[in-house]
Amino acid sequence: MESGFTEFDFALRDGRTVHVRAMRPTDEAELVQAFTRIGEDARYMRFMRFVREPNLDRVRKALASFPEGGIGIVATVPAADGIDIAGSATYLVGNANICEFAISVASDFGGVGLASALLTALIAAAKRRGMVEMDGFVLSINQPMLRLARRLGFSIAPDPEDGAVRICRLRLADA
Repeated sequence: MESGFTEFDFALRDGRTVHVRAMRPTDEAELVQAFTRIGEDARYMRFMRFVREPNLDRVRKALASFPEGGIGIVATVPAADGIDIAGSATYLVGNANICEFAISVASDFGGVGLASALLTALIAAAKRRGMVEMDGFVLSINQPMLRLARRLGFSIAPDPEDGAVRICRLRLADA
């Protein structure tokens, strides 16, 4: 099964350009490097706990599940060793054509439109695949992510099981 994701270049608000494409199994080393470029606070927001190093088994399992179990996309920039991953976004397929998204952006690429570009591309990919709903679990203190989700049409509600978490939900037919 092919991901069906069409690569594209995206100009960020600060004038830099990133290349957005589907993740590949060969991206493992770059994803590990990208983890180190995410600030400690951003890592806490993304993983909802303090994480000092990436879980390689989880990275490998996610990469191996694509595209059948979802999709991962990366925003890359040229680097001395080939490329660096400036940001990544994934959705994993759950039950009944519902998928769950996650996004990570390197600290020096925050606030320039990268998360918006990645989430917009992820929504489009989910719609093409026939997903009916996209959900995300976001810490209530992660106001930048909650603002982005609202702007893109997600409804936001408290998680009944954890008051520190908000459930962002998008009916893809409405997006």
